Amino acid sequence: MLYVMTTEPEPQARAAHTMAQMRAAAELFGAVWGRNDEGLPIGSEMLRSLAHADGLVTLLHDGAGALLGAAALGRGAPGTAYSYIAATAPGHEQRGLGLLLKLHQRQWCLERGIHCMSWTFDPLVGRNARFNLTKLGAAVDCYEPEFYGVMSDRINGSDPADRLVARWVLTDPGPRAEPPEPPAVGGVAGPDGDPAHVLGDGARWLRVPADIVALRRSDPSQASAWRSATREWLTDAFAAGYVAVGVTRRGWYHLTVKESS
Repeated sequence: MLYVMTTEPEPQARAAHTMAQMRAAAELFGAVWGRNDEGLPIGSEMLRSLAHADGLVTLLHDGAGALLGAAALGRGAPGTAYSYIAATAPGHEQRGLGLLLKLHQRQWCLERGIHCMSWTFDPLVGRNARFNLTKLGAAVDCYEPEFYGVMSDRINGSDPADRLVARWVLTDPGPRAEPPEPPAVGGVAGPDGDPAHVLGDGARWLRVPADIVALRRSDPSQASAWRSATREWLTDAFAAGYVAVGVTRRGWYHLTVKESS
């Protein structure tokens, strides 16, 4: 008997144009974050307007046409773009779909002379931080406390929603080398009692929880303590001239002294 090996086609990212496509993207965002006090995280009408204003709404489908991810991007200052929101469909995490969305945004930007993209993300979500800094090669030197105030979705909890600002130079070669782990000795303890803030020779390391979303549900007070400690440590590091350039597999931010321009 002859067995024919088949492979699933790689998901395809394409620009959205129709209202039906915008509604599909808006519903996917709602499936990820839930409906907040104002409804969906971003509505289809807003997505349609963003695309009409020379922006980009990306949809990622599998070979059978199922929607696996979506993202929205707008233009910023000349030569820059701002990524407003991006998500993969529930149940499809850890498949590299976020990278496909970002690479589609990157290609779209470079074709239009845009060489830098920025966006914000929760400093305590380590997997996102690792993706942004280590996988993509973005850097962070700006901490925005209470960027969204207190959010009402099902992910961000009841603490003020602080954010880091990622800046991705699109002409850079790509992923960074794996950052070094912190020194094995010393350091300041985090809210869980283990070392979480370590100073080294020309570098700093800062650890975040393995799963802050789960911790917000199981122990809100400890999650709030992590927010306060992380805000203090990162704000101090950025003020001292450090920049976050990677996140280790164990959830440690690696910060180095910013190079003079």
